Amino acid sequence: MQAEPSIDTEPRRLALNALAAADAAALATAWSNWADRPTFKPVRGPETGLVMVRGRAGGGGAPFNLGEASVSRATVRLDSGEIGHGYCLGRDLDKARLIAVFDALFQRDPAAVETRVLTPLRAAGIAADTKRKAETAATRVNFFTMVRGDN
Repeated sequence: MQAEPSIDTEPRRLALNALAAADAAALATAWSNWADRPTFKPVRGPETGLVMVRGRAGGGGAPFNLGEASVSRATVRLDSGEIGHGYCLGRDLDKARLIAVFDALFQRDPAAVETRVLTPLRAAGIAADTKRKAETAATRVNFFTMVRGDN
């Protein structure tokens, strides 16, 4: 019996997370700045559908169906053969298609996609998170209990 080869999918998973969390305009800019844009053909979609969002009572209790969310997905094949998949929340079909193209490019040349696309997207995400945290911290109210007497 031969063991299955070990495939490290963590870099691709992290790349897809960054692409899905990115702003659609940032993805479009990255694509327009890509010098040697490959040609690709759609395999599936892009299309929009619904997924069930599940939650857990108290964060760790019994699961329950929270509601539905719109999701767009696309699958493309580069002319060089790589197949990319893209999923994102919402109804932005162009964003799903661009995520799929960058996923396929990541499989072909991870270093190029990392330096040209993912690093700037992650930096923009960190900056947006920092700004949001600062805006939220300005409205923070600290509540405390005051004990009166020797109760």
